[in-house]
This record gives sequence, C-alpha cells and structure tokens, in this order.
Amino acid sequence: MRGKRITLFFITIAVGLGLGLLYGWVINPVKYEDTSPSMLHSDYKADYVLMVAEIYNNDKDLAQAIHRLALLDTLSPERIVASAILTARERAYAAQ
Repeated sequence: MRGKRITLFFITIAVGLGLGLLYGWVINPVKYEDTSPSMLHSDYKADYVLMVAEIYNNDKDLAQAIHRLALLDTLSPERIVASAILTARERAYAAQ
C-alpha cells in the first residue's frame, strides 16, 4: 500500500510538471515587448558590462564590444564602463 502511494505521488508530480511546462512554453508563453538592455537595473547593467568585457577578452572585437555597450545607454562607452565600475564598488562586487 505504501509503495503504491509513493508511486502515485511521483506520477502526479511528473504529470503536474509536464502540464505546467506545456502551458508555459506552448499554450501561453511569455511575450517580450519593448525590452532592451537599457531597461536593466543598475546592478544588472554592471553585470552586462562585465560580460561584454569577458567577450571582448576572448574575441578582441572592439567594434562589437562598443556596439554591445551602446545597447545599454546613449552615453559614451567610457562613461558606461565608469558607471558600471561605480555600481560595482557600491554593491561590493568581488575584485578579480
């Protein structure tokens, strides 16, 4: 009896998970409208700048890095990076 209940429990969990994923991914997925990196909160903008720096470190494509930074703001890339550094200091990001 106990083994049957446990099996039924896991089957119910699996069916619920499957139906939830079906609903969220197929029936009614999220539609993103009018979103861009410029809408990020300041600490996420700092993370974005760090990711752009990591990508630039790998591919050395300055034009693409400037383009990616331009998606954040209308400021110059230097000001965007300076702002990200200040945000990182305020939020006590780890220095590496």
